[in-house]
Amino acid sequence: MGDIKEILLIVNPISGDIDKQNMVDELKVILQDSGAELFIYHTKGEKDLQNIRKIVEEREPWRIIAAGGDGTIKMVAEATKKYDIPIGIIPSGSANAMALNLNIPETLEEQIEVALGNNFLDIDLIFLNDEIGLHMSDLGINAELIRNYEESSFRGKFGYLLQTIPTLIQSKYPYTFTIETEGKKITEEGILLAFANAKKYGTGANVNPSGALDDGIMEILIFRDFDFVEMLKTLRNETNLSQDFVKVIPVKNAVVSCPKPVAFQIDGEYRGEATKVSVNILPEKAKIAVPE
Repeated sequence: MGDIKEILLIVNPISGDIDKQNMVDELKVILQDSGAELFIYHTKGEKDLQNIRKIVEEREPWRIIAAGGDGTIKMVAEATKKYDIPIGIIPSGSANAMALNLNIPETLEEQIEVALGNNFLDIDLIFLNDEIGLHMSDLGINAELIRNYEESSFRGKFGYLLQTIPTLIQSKYPYTFTIETEGKKITEEGILLAFANAKKYGTGANVNPSGALDDGIMEILIFRDFDFVEMLKTLRNETNLSQDFVKVIPVKNAVVSCPKPVAFQIDGEYRGEATKVSVNILPEKAKIAVPE
């Protein structure tokens, strides 16, 4: 682990409906002989981004560990984008898509070992309107599913499953998307338009086989319609998805417009309805601790 100094632990106490105390206790045990100081901040749902920025500025920690879901990781990355401070991940959310895409191990002991390790990936930061995204954001039916999930009382993957059928019934797809990028302008119809920096959703569906978190490029994915054969391919991690099922547009920046408001989500968090989303890759990176 090297010379460990102060560690800032960001804990989302309600993410994934998981008790985080065991994780905190385990981390304290691992650090007790290292001489490292552990400073803990529990998110409150209000002014967390500003509070974390202030703590980082004042304390300049050696390492930040985010214990929560994808929203918590995204917030930590946004709060620290001007600092070269590594971020470790203890996945504790409902879907944990970032952990899945980074191959973070499943056991708590291994997760802490990786979070405190010295193997890093400098991942791209995607700026969507006025907010940062790390792995997968979208307009359309998946954002509707996330909205319905957030409004329900059931958490975890079971909560998403319960909302699937009602979302399909209530959705007003297909949607019309106009994409402007690098002097080109196209209009497509589809059930979902994704801004993909990673390969997979938290469900494990490999919707963007060519994606890489650190390549300086994102893919706009336009899913044209439901095709259960192609959907099964994504769940089996196959890489030969039909172009009739999904259109892939690699970009560094783009503007997507919709004639009518469409549900919009960033990294698994619903952000209301949007008629226009501007996206670009920022020059800053997020340094994430990953397995060797």
